[in-house]
Amino acid sequence: MATAPKKSLWENFRQSQIWKSIFRHGKPTDKRNRSLVILSNVFLHLHPVTARKSGIRISYTWCMGGLAFFIFLVEVITGVLLMFYYRPTAEYAFSDIMALRDHVPLGIMREIHRWGAHAMVIAVWLHMFRVFMTGSYKPPREFNWNIGVILLVLTLLLSFTGYLLPWDQLAIWAITVGSNMARATPFLGHEGPGASFLNIAGVSLVHSGDDVRFALLGGRFVGAATLLRFYILHCVAIPLAAAVLMAVHFWRIRKDGGISTPV
Repeated sequence: MATAPKKSLWENFRQSQIWKSIFRHGKPTDKRNRSLVILSNVFLHLHPVTARKSGIRISYTWCMGGLAFFIFLVEVITGVLLMFYYRPTAEYAFSDIMALRDHVPLGIMREIHRWGAHAMVIAVWLHMFRVFMTGSYKPPREFNWNIGVILLVLTLLLSFTGYLLPWDQLAIWAITVGSNMARATPFLGHEGPGASFLNIAGVSLVHSGDDVRFALLGGRFVGAATLLRFYILHCVAIPLAAAVLMAVHFWRIRKDGGISTPV
């Protein structure tokens, strides 16, 4: 009785659950199963099988969503480069910013990062405006509209937290004024009923005149603790949250039938 030929290590790997979880279908053999290949492949899943020409016109989409994502990638790359030269301490922050401008090779990356932040805010606002004006927030896209609103807030928070990092007088006083608005936060704001729940490591943050603003600044005034907290928020927490929501945003566009088309 003939025995079946022994499979190679590569063939066994292609039959494994790990491989099938990534590549859920083989190569397209004809037009009928081409769409199945795209729908079942994790790398191609974000892209629609077909798209209407009217829905991808530049005059309709303005390409603001894709442009905002591209600027986000630019900000991530330049931000990582800046982290090699910047120290988030009250002693060195301002001098490091000056060194980036005068001594560090390719110091222009700080200007690219700065102007890219402004451009990203504008691009996200224009994208939201386009979505609203074309009615792309209506069912079945209302969930993705809410994701977009959260991404808009995160974009503004990225600019707000990054504004303090140069550690000059303009940044310190701008954050002082901006953080005062946090006192009006519902429930957790100034004298709000939820202020008593503000605890970190079991130590209550509630003192006379302290609220969610105290938790944001790490004290009653903008200081070294504020700089460190804003640095972590700007470089780690908010970008990670934005990246996850962007993935959800793109996935929902795919699930909702692609970009909405003109009525």
